[in-house]
Parts: sequence; C-alpha cells; structure tokens
Amino acid sequence: MDSQERPYAPNQTQLLPAHRPGSIIQAAEEARAGRLIVIPTDTLYGLAGDAFNPAAIRAIYAAKQRENTKAIPILLADNSDLLRVARFVPTVAQTFINQYWPGPLTILLPKHPDLPPEISNNDAIAVRIPDNSVARDIIRAAGGALAVTSANLSGQKPAETAVAAVEQLAGWVTAVIDDGPSPHSLASTILDCTGHELKILRE
Repeated sequence: MDSQERPYAPNQTQLLPAHRPGSIIQAAEEARAGRLIVIPTDTLYGLAGDAFNPAAIRAIYAAKQRENTKAIPILLADNSDLLRVARFVPTVAQTFINQYWPGPLTILLPKHPDLPPEISNNDAIAVRIPDNSVARDIIRAAGGALAVTSANLSGQKPAETAVAAVEQLAGWVTAVIDDGPSPHSLASTILDCTGHELKILRE
C-alpha cells in the first residue's frame, strides 16, 4: 500500500506553552509512550514520534496521509546520539556537522540497522540537530531521537504556528508545544553524504 488510511483519531490534543513549567516533560512523556506530538524547530513546526517505535512511525504516515515510501527524518538533541541512528559518519559529513549543527542542515547518512524499517525504505537516513533549545530539550527528555516531519497534511501548507498545526492534526497528536511563530518558513537544506560524492538534494 502506497499510503496509509486516515481513520478518525480520538486523541485529545493539548496546546502547551513552551515555557510553562512541565510542558517539555509532558510532551516528552507522550512521545516515550508511543504517541505523536508537535514540536517547534528552527524552521517549521514538526510532527514527531519516537524514532525507534514502529507504531509511532506508522502513525505519522497515517496522520499526514503521507505515502509510506517517503522516509521520515530524525532530529537529535546531541551529537553523542548520532551513532544510534547512523552506521557511521563520513569525514565530509562530520565537517558539515561541526560547522552547521545545530541548524537548518539535514544530512543523509548510512542508516543504523536498529532503526525500524518503517522510517526509511532504503539504506539512508536524514538527520539533523535543530537550533531550537525547546526542541532539543524535548528530544533529549524523550530519549534523544525523534522522527520528525512537517506538521501538516501532505500537500497542505506546513505549519508555521502551533495553532496551524492543531488545525490540521487535532486528534492525531496528544501535545502541541507552542513556542510562537516559526523563525523561518523554509525547510532545511539537505546534503547526501552516503556516497562517494557530496550531493545537494535541497537548498
């Protein structure tokens, strides 16, 4: 099946101010329990779930009405978690990581075999560390790695505010962290570092 059905999702969605005490821990606990959340990033708001939970990955596809042939990127909080999601880090990739992370640069790396096959149907995985302290705090508290894609229905405008994310994904997510409008309305640059030559897939 190329896409997931989108049945009614009866979850209660809570809109949580990012700087309210307890919001970050509450969102992280939802993700650790296998439920979906929406987090702010340094680009757009992201629909997020546990990167190592196959059911959470499938739920992301269903919530977005996204074809399950399209891989889902992983956001990390710390460089120390990189080798949990990538088999190794090529030298050229490490150079860009040192210079541009945290920031809006996504790097394709050889996928670690411990990742569920649902997250990517090939041997590569897209990874980055966002330049947003709220996002990193949530990711860290949730275990260090979240599968994150734009918080919108496929084909619709990506959410630049928490309210816009709720309008599209209410019932599918249990927590939406409101950190104000996104600082940038563009997705991240993507570099492919899996082969012998560096490729720019999106600027």
